[in-house]
Amino acid sequence: MSTNNPINGSGTQFPTINTTIAGGAAAAGRGVTDQQSKSWFEAMAKAWGNALDHQASKVTELSAQVSENGSDQPSVMTQLTAESLKMQFLSTNAATSNNAVGQALETLGRKQ
Repeated sequence: MSTNNPINGSGTQFPTINTTIAGGAAAAGRGVTDQQSKSWFEAMAKAWGNALDHQASKVTELSAQVSENGSDQPSVMTQLTAESLKMQFLSTNAATSNNAVGQALETLGRKQ
């Protein structure tokens, strides 16, 4: 993570997010293997997407263990339930944060 010059003049440096997405978009079926984000909002949305993709693969893997391997033991079922709830939590928060930031940007755009 690198830092860039402060925007507000307070002497505080803000972190810069590396917005290069490699493989994440292709895994989601969009056919893009390497893409540079055009804005921090787009980078944030892609980061949420990657987090959700990663969590979905955990849920899918555990679900496959239960259905294909007959591993319907309580420990596996509990882990699957926990990972599914984590997926729900991430999904809700991704939508909420994207909507909140989008509305804030819309408000800023109207004021200019």
